[in-house]
Amino acid sequence: MATISSADVARLRRVTLAGMMDCKKALEESKGDFEKAIEIIRKKGQAVANKRADREATEGVVLAKVTPDGKNGVLIVLNSETDFVAKNAEFISLANSILDVAVAKNPANLEELKSLRLNNTKIADKVVEYVGIIGEKLELAYYEKVEAAHVQAYIHPGNRLATLVGFSKAGLDAQVYKDVAMQVAAMNPVSVDKTDVPEKVIAQELEIGKEQARRDGKPEEMLDKIAQGKLAKFYKESTLLNQEFVKDNKMTIRQYLQAADKELTVTAFRRYTLNL
Repeated sequence: MATISSADVARLRRVTLAGMMDCKKALEESKGDFEKAIEIIRKKGQAVANKRADREATEGVVLAKVTPDGKNGVLIVLNSETDFVAKNAEFISLANSILDVAVAKNPANLEELKSLRLNNTKIADKVVEYVGIIGEKLELAYYEKVEAAHVQAYIHPGNRLATLVGFSKAGLDAQVYKDVAMQVAAMNPVSVDKTDVPEKVIAQELEIGKEQARRDGKPEEMLDKIAQGKLAKFYKESTLLNQEFVKDNKMTIRQYLQAADKELTVTAFRRYTLNL
């Protein structure tokens, strides 16, 4: 039997991100052949992935990060089957490694991210490798990015909710940027402003308003006016700039931003949450 040194195990771990014991076993099985050991880890992952293809992966982590210049931010979701795995250090390390690649390479979409390389292996294949290491179905399920003069990332404790917010100006009080990113996390707006709400959503809200008024016995000729009133309330509650600031409900987010700088506004945001 070939002698397996700790240096060999550490090297295989760096390349595959697999656990120490998995690396040791793969090297023993390959009789010390490094390339064969990599292939053993990959084949194990594919075999487990095939067996668990019909499982649901609804747990996991949601992570966000911004480039050093603060102008680009990315958000990813790596799913697992159980919360137990979602809290596993190896799983979180994999997710953060994927996040770092996304920050560095700025892929256009999820499929492009999956095709990028992590330690000389396509990210899609690296996720499959980890299925064999962890023993659960894993899925890189979501990727989005925001580009702006300044981008703020926020990850809620527990890694189940994250946001990205783009701002029109950089170089202002960091707390302002963070407050708005946390507002998006807490209040889940549907859009930045009223003009950004999709027509389909507006039509749906108007119809809901009419139906509620109709059930309340309001006259038919009053339904449109009542629905418009309910739509105005929807804008106030569900569009970011018009929401009350959670830390001071005497002002809206628009007013809070303008108090920091009259030209400051939000240009875009992304939010993702796992079931809380």
